[in-house]
Amino acid sequence: MTDPQIQRKLIEIMRVISESDKPIGARNIADELQSRGYNLGERAVRYHLRILDERGFTEKHGYSGRTITTFGRKELDDALIGDRLGFVITKIEELIYNTDYDPLSKEGNVIVNLSTLDKDDFDNALDVMKYAASGGMCISPNIKIFEEDSDSGVYVPEGSVGIATVCSITYDGVLLRNGIPVKPAYGGILEMEHNDPVQFRDLISYSGTSIDPVKIFMIRHATSVLDVLDTGNGRILANIRTIPSSAVEKAKDVLHQLEASGIGNVMNIGSSAYDLCGAPVEEGLSGILVGVGVNMISAVEEAGILVSTSPVSKVLDYKKMSKL
Repeated sequence: MTDPQIQRKLIEIMRVISESDKPIGARNIADELQSRGYNLGERAVRYHLRILDERGFTEKHGYSGRTITTFGRKELDDALIGDRLGFVITKIEELIYNTDYDPLSKEGNVIVNLSTLDKDDFDNALDVMKYAASGGMCISPNIKIFEEDSDSGVYVPEGSVGIATVCSITYDGVLLRNGIPVKPAYGGILEMEHNDPVQFRDLISYSGTSIDPVKIFMIRHATSVLDVLDTGNGRILANIRTIPSSAVEKAKDVLHQLEASGIGNVMNIGSSAYDLCGAPVEEGLSGILVGVGVNMISAVEEAGILVSTSPVSKVLDYKKMSKL
């Protein structure tokens, strides 16, 4: 396994297979990969499975699916474990580099989160998302809908609908495009009181995890976004990126342009843990605190609607997105 991108996909496929207590097929593997942030369709999964079979890492059991071999489990548990830790930040950095949104012209690619839900739940989910957007629980009120049979390159399971929402990491891409060095630092659960950010209750570094921090907190169902919308008090998802302190004034100008273009939700900019609700910041750096785009989706989940979400999923032309 020499190509890093192929290697990471093979690793995650082996992880999915190893976690199943019975043979698992390509369709189910593709569904699970979607929930982990890998945009691989069933056909692509079959291609990677053939590679794993050829290398003796997996074994096919007719139409029932695959299991991992002893050789494959050793490869997964030993040689490849370290590679997974850097995958999230590497993927994010690639998307940041490919972001070219211009807030003045309102044109270009933004980073989006991708969520899927049952078609029967779509209308109710849309109502919740509109409510969340009206209460400021989004980066942008613009979304993109994907049907299961669309030619968009986005995999949508049968009977489901895909929804793209603007991701907060778009800020990082726009800042970088304007010459400001930026690094995603933390994702976490932020306590809100009277609609103001108070304190992070939990934080995970982007550089030290094999799963996106925001995804981890969504899996834990740690938010109370609807409470914040109703009362001003509760917990939302937020993240922090760091920039050189000398670039703060320029960053403020860029962020103001972004907000004027309809992409907003910056809560604070500061150089201390006090400024950033308890999140540590290295000397010489300043942090930018932002409520993340999937807070809208967390509100949908809190309303009892089952949703599968892949934060920081891909770049998408902002002009292809429409207002809720």
